[in-house]
Amino acid sequence: MNLSLYFKKFFNNSQASGIVLIFCVLISLLIANSSLAGSFQNFLDKEVGTHLFHLNYPVSIWINDGLMAIFFLLVGLEIKRELVEGELSSFKNASLPIFAAVGGMLVPAVIYSIFNSGTEYSNGWGIPMATDIAFSLAIISMLGKKIPNSIKIFLAALAIVDDLGAILVIAIFYTDQIHWSYLLLSFGVTALLFILNFLKVTKTIFYIIPGLFLWYFLHHSGIHATIAGVLLAFSIPTNASNVEISPLEKLEHQLHIPVSFLIMPVFALTNTNITFSSEMVAGVTSTLGLGIICGLVLGKLIGINLFSMIAIKLKLSSLPQNSNWTQMIGVGLLAGIGFTMSIFIALLSFKGEIVIQDEAKFAILIASFVAAILGFTILSLSSKGNMEPEED
Repeated sequence: MNLSLYFKKFFNNSQASGIVLIFCVLISLLIANSSLAGSFQNFLDKEVGTHLFHLNYPVSIWINDGLMAIFFLLVGLEIKRELVEGELSSFKNASLPIFAAVGGMLVPAVIYSIFNSGTEYSNGWGIPMATDIAFSLAIISMLGKKIPNSIKIFLAALAIVDDLGAILVIAIFYTDQIHWSYLLLSFGVTALLFILNFLKVTKTIFYIIPGLFLWYFLHHSGIHATIAGVLLAFSIPTNASNVEISPLEKLEHQLHIPVSFLIMPVFALTNTNITFSSEMVAGVTSTLGLGIICGLVLGKLIGINLFSMIAIKLKLSSLPQNSNWTQMIGVGLLAGIGFTMSIFIALLSFKGEIVIQDEAKFAILIASFVAAILGFTILSLSSKGNMEPEED
């Protein structure tokens, strides 16, 4: 399969940044369990910005809602390019990540509910539905050419759909109030972006400026603002020709290095500062902990592969090019890296319940670690002797 130069650069950068990402996780955990924990948390809680236009937020919000919107922009650009001319350009290939993501959300929620229906933890059913796209892509990128590029693209597309689903779940079930005026303004800006595309406007700045307004309106609407990155990405013009570099390709090239070596490491450093406590450990064997761990590790694995198999049997989809079901199992496990998105939903699910939040965090950490190790191992072993040749 011919993969765009920019997509290969993205994954090559991610191989190196994956090491940096893991290092940042370890540093963050060390800080959170040392005398520096309080100071670091105070820094993350420090409000930065201006009260003008209500743009004064804690550092952690600027990172999770601001910088990560840029990450979603880059991944959205990659997905759009593959939809236009790459692995996802056929309906059968493009539909599989959607079916897989639906299964990967429904089955974990059902498993969690089986453990926790009727208990004080019942509201946390959305926790195991989420996939941490940054960490899952970093892990699979570290495999390099051991696995087909189509599997990497499949996971990226699946994770995007999964995160969009998680954002919808948060908006519908976990958001206290939707500000409809801001949401309507978001729809208006989105329409403007696609009108610019229709009119064949090629200057990237004419998309970036409305994109900033889109982020602002979505953030104030109550919906997770990172979706602005995906919407902006799909409005950027591209073409199926290799002769002329499109605005989409230019923006991809500009974003690769800062996303791989700045945004993702900062995101990891900020979001894995989990302070361990005895209550956390005790919560692992509770129905809360078991529901989260089984939901993320087993639920994602079963849901993604079951719904993929059904879609393929019905001839609605096809397996990613040059891939096999063992590799699909590995992808299903990597999708169980819930990490920050799952933690975010846990905080919304149990507002004010600090002990329950801590128990949920620890269970998510364990599940994500198990899913990462098993997924990486299975993908690595399944592909021995089947490495992709070097491409010029």
